[in-house]
Amino acid sequence: MAPPAPRARTGIAGLDAVLGGGLPADRLYLVDGEPGTGKTTLALQFLLTGQAEGQRGLYVTLSETAEELRAASLSHGWNIDGLSVLELSAIEGVVSEEVYTLFHPSEVELQHTVDAVLAAIERERPARVVFDSLSEMRLLARDPLRFRRQILTLKQFFVGRGCTVLLLDDRSAPETDLQLHSIAHGVVVLEQLPTEYGAERRRMQVKKLRGVRFRGGYHDFRIRTGGIEVYPRIAATTVGAPEIGENLQSGSPELDALLGGGISRATSTLITGAAGTGKTVVSAMYAAAACARGEKVEMFMFDERRATFLARSRLLGFDFDGAFASGQLVIRQIEPTEMSPGEFATEVVRAVEERGVSLVCLDSVNGYMHAMPAERLLVVQIHELLTYLANHGVTTVMTLVQSGIFGSPVDQAAEVSYLADTVILLRYFEFAGTVRQAISVVKKRSGDHERTIRECRIEQGGFRVGAPLEGFAGVLTGVPRYIGGSAPLMVDALDVRGRA
Repeated sequence: MAPPAPRARTGIAGLDAVLGGGLPADRLYLVDGEPGTGKTTLALQFLLTGQAEGQRGLYVTLSETAEELRAASLSHGWNIDGLSVLELSAIEGVVSEEVYTLFHPSEVELQHTVDAVLAAIERERPARVVFDSLSEMRLLARDPLRFRRQILTLKQFFVGRGCTVLLLDDRSAPETDLQLHSIAHGVVVLEQLPTEYGAERRRMQVKKLRGVRFRGGYHDFRIRTGGIEVYPRIAATTVGAPEIGENLQSGSPELDALLGGGISRATSTLITGAAGTGKTVVSAMYAAAACARGEKVEMFMFDERRATFLARSRLLGFDFDGAFASGQLVIRQIEPTEMSPGEFATEVVRAVEERGVSLVCLDSVNGYMHAMPAERLLVVQIHELLTYLANHGVTTVMTLVQSGIFGSPVDQAAEVSYLADTVILLRYFEFAGTVRQAISVVKKRSGDHERTIRECRIEQGGFRVGAPLEGFAGVLTGVPRYIGGSAPLMVDALDVRGRA
């Protein structure tokens, strides 16, 4: 078996992961995308990475001036003085005697342009070359056949020269023109998607890479100060998946009894109910119990500010301050309109692989849904995320807000609840002119659980679970009928004083 070809790293960790280690060296590649998608940024990172590894780089610019290129690099904090920049608009005899005359395709023959590029490559002997962009050469060629022949000439010229080449194209050709796709050894497509509200979304796809296994599909990316960050789609492999672990307690014996001893490690739990029923409080109970065991926890808050959550936790008797200050507990406040689903999934992966967290809390799935580019992707995204976490022995606690107060909970949660291993249902119900709360476990794949419906309430110390509501019928409808001899409802000091 022949040894694998050496790789030319792009300098973008996520893209190199998608490519399986980088681009196979000494080949010609196409980076395709409309203006503004990040082609120039990607190309500069590619050349600067090569420079850091001792490889000479040449940037051939047909549309931008060298000064514009330098300004773009400085915006990322890069110094490109070590790179050779060939500005065709400033080559004597190609455009005019004035070096700063702007390049215009109609003034020059295509062959002159190609000759100037080949001469510069012979002179510089670079290991990495970027052509930005091919739209100018396409206009010079005027004829698709002539353009194809010139690109093939370029490709043949680089054979045996130990040079990895990126051709940047801004999709100025008709959509049906795939000549470059067929010629290039690999094709990377960059896209920018408008959204109805919030920042635009960017995604990339490796459409072709000959002789190499790569991670297909779309992968989100973002252009930040310092370059492009690619967020590879999670690979939810089942290889090496751990067995279901021991039961994890919540700190409430009654709640643990309702769950048949607790929730199982390396499983997912969905806590669903109307607003104010205590979903976040139950999630916080599991986080506090994990911190008490010395485990690392990461909470992703879509709906509530971190300061509000910590203040409310103190009032309920949860002491998160020490764990938060030491880094044992990390609370991430997520803005759905600013973060793509791929970026969020990458943040979760980093929490698992870099911090070693054992419990991930997602509050709430509704906020996660708003970070999706389309609602139809919700189930697939969550499935991949939950599978990845389970395979790494991480326990997941999610919350889902149902619309309305007494509305049917089934329709709202059906598409998500089947993915979770355990489903806890919180409900309001009315009795004697007061609004009360009930809790039940409707599903647990990893073991048995109580089938009862118990009353519950939020109070000092967290979440209190009472006795089963045996004297009632229709609790889940929100307006139950009392059929018992005495109402087995929870009583506290305030209730006693109110009756006196």
